[in-house]
Amino acid sequence: MKKYSYVGIAFIILIFGIYAVPKIVNKFKKPKLATITKVPDFEFINQDGKLITNSFYKNKVYVVEFFFTTCPTICPKMNKNMVTIQNKFYGNPNFGIASFSINPKHDTPKILKEYAKEHGATLKNWNFLTGDQDKIYELANIGFTLYAGEDSQAAGGFEHSGSFAIVDKNGNIRSRYDEYGNPIAFYDGLDPKEIHKIIEDVNILLNE
Repeated sequence: MKKYSYVGIAFIILIFGIYAVPKIVNKFKKPKLATITKVPDFEFINQDGKLITNSFYKNKVYVVEFFFTTCPTICPKMNKNMVTIQNKFYGNPNFGIASFSINPKHDTPKILKEYAKEHGATLKNWNFLTGDQDKIYELANIGFTLYAGEDSQAAGGFEHSGSFAIVDKNGNIRSRYDEYGNPIAFYDGLDPKEIHKIIEDVNILLNE
């Protein structure tokens, strides 16, 4: 009787191993990152009044968001999470962040500088950018396909995506794949689990 019990237990362990090992391996396997599209050329003014173009981020991996300083809803949480990302790569000259204001008429360089200070954005390569509103909306809606627009019914008068994008050293938007093999394209800037994924994927791109 005991002999059969031991055989049964051994069989169960074997089956469990066959089922579990691939899952354990996949958990520690680095995700393969998709290439979504090239970021179009842009030029805007940052919080220090300097002209910033794509060339600033050449050979850097950077994270992108679209926000506005008077946003009463998701922006404070987005930027709190962005600071978490900043702190993980602090001091790395090959990492940066680009925060594009979708309300440039209000968000002058002076206001952006105050906002950056208030929210702990101290990374040297973190630019808060302002400029022509139509060009910013074109960059958001067409270049990144991250929605941004004026909406009198929305809190604060603007509606925008809460997603972050990762851009590689060659200026391409990159992302991991979902469980079905489709590129996720963007990461939820409000979800701590997604922030962890961003940190993992930025690390991968920094080492490419």
